Amino acid sequence: MSGPSIPADVALSVRRALDEDIGSGDVTAQLVPADEMADATVISREAAVICGRPWVDAVFHALDPGIAVGWQVDEGERVEPDQPLYLLRGPARALLTGERTALNFLQTLSGTATVVRQYVDAVAGTACRIVDTRKTLPGLRTAQKYAVRCGGGDNHRIGLYDGILIKENHIAAAGGIRPAIANARALNADVPLMTEAEDFDEVDAALAADVELLLIDEFSDDEIREAVRRTHAHRARGGKTVIEYSGGATLDTVRRIAECGVDRISIGAITKHVRAIDLSMRFR
Repeated sequence: MSGPSIPADVALSVRRALDEDIGSGDVTAQLVPADEMADATVISREAAVICGRPWVDAVFHALDPGIAVGWQVDEGERVEPDQPLYLLRGPARALLTGERTALNFLQTLSGTATVVRQYVDAVAGTACRIVDTRKTLPGLRTAQKYAVRCGGGDNHRIGLYDGILIKENHIAAAGGIRPAIANARALNADVPLMTEAEDFDEVDAALAADVELLLIDEFSDDEIREAVRRTHAHRARGGKTVIEYSGGATLDTVRRIAECGVDRISIGAITKHVRAIDLSMRFR
């Protein structure tokens, strides 16, 4: 199955996770004979969208390259309760040592992908896309942003280095949105220029500067539609600005906001409020 590109730091993330769990050694696994081989099955105990296969593979192969991981589902696939996700065959000690770390990655990233899919389904049939934010778990940003893509969403900027996003505090510190935009343009940073707008004066300033992305926050539905109208008129004149709503949309409100005509809705909760999927590994 083709899908989102795998982050380059999977091995590093796995190494850190194994180091914090194993430390000087897994003393409990030594209860099992060193030459004992085992089979195991991992299932989901609830409906979910699965994400995290590269991390699971990396965990077990870091412990023993001979462990066979037989996946029964694709990345980004919807699963039902009690559905087998993958089968394992290898040294029992290594399977036991890697069990929790592998499940931690899979349950967390599947939790992210699952909630993203709920938001994507909620706006289905509109032209609106669901995007993430930088509100991610420390050390797991690239993993969670990968999970967002597995869930059918899109990524905002990855970090502070790949986009200029002028927010409320930047505007205040620069003395207004116009000097903030001018200062950003003067950097010649060769990254997208994005800005928040809290009123129509700031909307117009952003459109006049033809920023790549205009983010509106805490606008009423009528105000959203008016901001969309102005953005579309700007694009009709050759502008490139995309308009995004970024003001705390929920599953209850996201469809209504999407129907106001915005191009994107960014939702911090999809990576910030993570509820892990309930998974279980059983030896056979």
